[in-house]
Amino acid sequence: MLNSTSNNKKRVPDWLNSSLWSSQLPQQCSKSSPNDDVADRAVKSTSTTSSVKSSAPKAEASINESPAPEKVTVTAPPPVVVRPEAPKVEVQDPLSRYGMYYSSDDNEENGGRCNASMAAAEASVATTAPVTTSSALAAARPASSQAEDISRKAQLLQELSRKVINMGELRRLASQGMPDGGGIRATVWKLLLGYLPCDRLLWSSELAKKRSQYEHFKEELLMNPSEITRRLEKSSLEKNESDAEGKGFLSRSEITHGEHPLSLGKTSIWNQFFQDTEVIEQIDRDVKRTHPDMNFFSGDSSFAKSNQDSLRNILIVFAKLNPGIRYVQGMNEILAPLFYVFRNDHSEENSVSAEADTFFCFVELLSGFRDHFVQQLDNSVVGIRSTITRLSLLLKEHDEELWRHLEVTTKVNPQFYAFRWITLLLTQEFNFADSLLIWDTLLSDPEGPQETLLRICCAMLIIIRRRLLAGDFTANLKLLQHYPPTNISHLLYVANKLRTHPAG
Repeated sequence: MLNSTSNNKKRVPDWLNSSLWSSQLPQQCSKSSPNDDVADRAVKSTSTTSSVKSSAPKAEASINESPAPEKVTVTAPPPVVVRPEAPKVEVQDPLSRYGMYYSSDDNEENGGRCNASMAAAEASVATTAPVTTSSALAAARPASSQAEDISRKAQLLQELSRKVINMGELRRLASQGMPDGGGIRATVWKLLLGYLPCDRLLWSSELAKKRSQYEHFKEELLMNPSEITRRLEKSSLEKNESDAEGKGFLSRSEITHGEHPLSLGKTSIWNQFFQDTEVIEQIDRDVKRTHPDMNFFSGDSSFAKSNQDSLRNILIVFAKLNPGIRYVQGMNEILAPLFYVFRNDHSEENSVSAEADTFFCFVELLSGFRDHFVQQLDNSVVGIRSTITRLSLLLKEHDEELWRHLEVTTKVNPQFYAFRWITLLLTQEFNFADSLLIWDTLLSDPEGPQETLLRICCAMLIIIRRRLLAGDFTANLKLLQHYPPTNISHLLYVANKLRTHPAG
C-alpha cells in the first residue's frame, strides 16, 4: 500500500535509472513574451475553458530528448531536426469538444493549427505526386539502419508471398517498423486491420466486394436531394405514362410530402440534407486544414484537391452511416495517415481504390477508439477520462517519483496534454514519417492499439523525466503540449520495456 510520504515511495526500477532513458536539460532558454494574448475558447459542451499567460522559459527546440545508443560510426551525421519556436501555452478544458484541435477562428488563414513538430520530415514527404517516406529519409539514416530495413523488407515480402499469411509472424515483423516501398506498409496495414483475409486467394474477391459496396454508399449518401427527386419524378412519370396509355389522360408529376424541400418530416430527404449541412461544413473546414505543410493534402494542384475530396467523401459517408457518433473534430487527422499510405501503394489498382480501402480500414481502426469520441461517454468506464486515468496509473506504477512531481507537486492535470495524445493517436506530436512508424507498432500489437498507445504515452513522459522533474507547472505544461523531437526507435523500445518490466 502506497505511503504518502516521499521517504517511503516506490523505488524507480533500475532499468529506468539508466541515463539512456532521460535527456539532458537544455543549456539555453529564451524568455517568452509577457504580453501573450489570453483567449477564451468557444464551447458546446458543459465543460468550460480557460487560458493562462506564459512567461516561463521555452525549451530549446534543437535539443534531442533521448539520444539513441551508438552502434556504428557514421561518416556523415544525419541533419538535425529543428522545430519552429513553440507557441504560447494554452490551458483549456480538454473535454471541450469544439476548439480542442484548432483555433476557434474559422478563418482559413488563422484557423489551421500549425503543428510545431512537422518542420523537417514533412519537407521530405510533401510532394505533388505519390512518394514513399522511406526514400525521402534514406539519406539521413545510418547505414546499419538501412541494412536492417533491407533485411526486414525481405522477410516481410517473404511472409506476404505465402498462400496463407502467418499473422503472428507478420505482427512481429511489423512491430519493428516497416520500410515503405512496393506497397508493403499498405498491404500489411490492411491485413493488421482485418480488411484483407489471411488467405491470399480471397483477396481479389474480397477487395472487389468491398470497393463495390463503398461505391454504393457514395451513390446513396452523397447524392444531392435534387438529383434524388429528379430520379423519383422521372420514374413516377414513366409509370403514369404507362398507366395512361389508351385512356386519354394527361400524365402529371406528383411530389410526395417527404420529397418536398420544405418538409420537416423525419423521413424527408430534404430535411435530412439540411441537418447534415452543419456537419459537412465542419468536415470541409477540417479537411482543408489537414497537414497544410504537405502538398499531398494541401495546395492548388489537382492531385491535392483530389485527395481532399477523398478525405471529405470518407468522413461524410462515415458520419451518415454512424449517426451515434457522426463526425467529431480531429477524425480527419486519424484518417490522413491511412489514406496517405494506401494512396501511395505502388499497385495502380490499389492506389486508384485507396478511398474505398481507407474507408473500411478507418471504420475498423476507429471501432477500438470510438467511445473516446462520444461526449456522453466521457465520464463512463469506457470514456476518454477513464483512459487518461489509466495512463496516470501506468505512470505511477513505473515511475512514481515522476508521477508525484507532475500530478501532486506541480499539479499538471494529465487531461491537458494526454487528451490530444490519445484521441488523435499521436499524429500531432511527431512529424508525419515518425507517426507512420509509431502506427506500425500500434496496429501490430496483439494486445490491441489502445494498450500499446498508453504504453507509448507513458514512455513519452519517462524519456523526458529529467526535464519534467526540473520544471514547474508552466514549463512542464508547455513541454508536454509541444513534445520535443525524440528518437522513435528508442521511444518504442522504452514503451515495450513497460510491458516486460513491471514496477517493483
